[in-house]
Amino acid sequence: MNGFTEAPLTNIMATGLDRLRGDDPELYDVLVRELDRQSTVLSLVASSSVVDPSVLASLASVAVNVTAEGYPGRRYHAGCEVVDDIEQLAIDRARRTFGARYANVQSHSATNANYTVLSALLRPGDPVLGMELEHGGHLTHGSPAAYAGQYFRVVGYGLTDEGLIDYDQVHRLATGHRPRVIICGATAYPRSIDFARFRQIADEVGAYLLADISHTAGLVATGLHPSPIDHAHITTTCTHKQLFGPRGGLILSGRDHDAPAPRGRGTLADFLQRAVFPFSQGAPALNTIAAKARALDMVTTAEFRAVAERIVEIGGVLAETLAGLGYRLVSGGTDNHIVLVDLSPKGMTGFVAEQALEECGIVVNKNRVPRDPTPAFVTGGIRIGTNSAARRGLGREDARYCAELIDQVLRSVEVHGERGYRVPPSVRMSVRARVADLCARRPVPGYPAAELASSGR
Repeated sequence: MNGFTEAPLTNIMATGLDRLRGDDPELYDVLVRELDRQSTVLSLVASSSVVDPSVLASLASVAVNVTAEGYPGRRYHAGCEVVDDIEQLAIDRARRTFGARYANVQSHSATNANYTVLSALLRPGDPVLGMELEHGGHLTHGSPAAYAGQYFRVVGYGLTDEGLIDYDQVHRLATGHRPRVIICGATAYPRSIDFARFRQIADEVGAYLLADISHTAGLVATGLHPSPIDHAHITTTCTHKQLFGPRGGLILSGRDHDAPAPRGRGTLADFLQRAVFPFSQGAPALNTIAAKARALDMVTTAEFRAVAERIVEIGGVLAETLAGLGYRLVSGGTDNHIVLVDLSPKGMTGFVAEQALEECGIVVNKNRVPRDPTPAFVTGGIRIGTNSAARRGLGREDARYCAELIDQVLRSVEVHGERGYRVPPSVRMSVRARVADLCARRPVPGYPAAELASSGR
């Protein structure tokens, strides 16, 4: 430790909190209220998780003060010898966590990572094959509302009537359109993905395979979901969903890391390094990279493995219970943390369900379902995820209880069109109280309930 103690670091953080409280009580109060909200509501948002306090401390570290364009040992600024060690730790841990041969930890999000890869591999108008948004794909996979869908010629694949990826359709579209990149992975797909089959198709048509595992990275890391690392040429993920880290992205590669790069520019790994910096990003956020390093270290622990197992277990129980209560589930169930509920048979939109449940202390998100005729802000369903619930330590009986609470709210809602609704006050008060009790019994580890004395609450 070079003779230093942690006292200066601790003092800086304590001083910062004191100054925030004293100099900006308005902002301090809002942050306290947000802690209270997170402590007392049940988050079942599939794209969220809860970071460990040590990740928060890393994110609030003095590494934010350093400008460090470039990579460890090859910076365009002086004063980087210590932050080089931070970034190298994150790189080494990302490779170890996923069994990758190459890792870049500088992407600010998975969206950045996906666009970095696509814009480096492709030229405007090049063909791309990705999953349709309403079938579970992500905006970055080719939605016409986003960059990829406007700059490249995107062809979309979807799901079978059973709610499973239509691999035969993927093959037909690939052979017919000869895409330069095929994207696999999803943002709202409840089942496992056959990465080996995608690679076979990609090899047949001479395409690069890009796997986006943002929603299943924790399960991949613990062996609870198939890994794409040695099937896909390139794998991307965010670090804030299932890795329980800060908001950021990773770009990974396995056996193809030393394959020739496009247009004869070194290896694929060399190409990806240049694609991030200087092609698409400037200086990295080193405090965020420190938080990534901390989160990635935790992913390899037995404690994280137990959380990952709970994610899958309670996801299955939620799906089974909701199906038993008469809800239609896309694909009929789940293999991961996502439960996608089609509410059209109930005569209710995702917008109404989301708002009604939030009034009762249960947070989910509205989501489109396959062949959904409703607009994106209305949607025909809701997406439920179990990352944060597993972090709280919820078990099988808790998951059944949550499904029953969801059902109690949705059965009670008086629906008035796509967005109009009313939740009976008695139901709202009863469910909120039961949710608050569940959250008190299953608190977020390391997150004490907020004290709202600053504003007299």
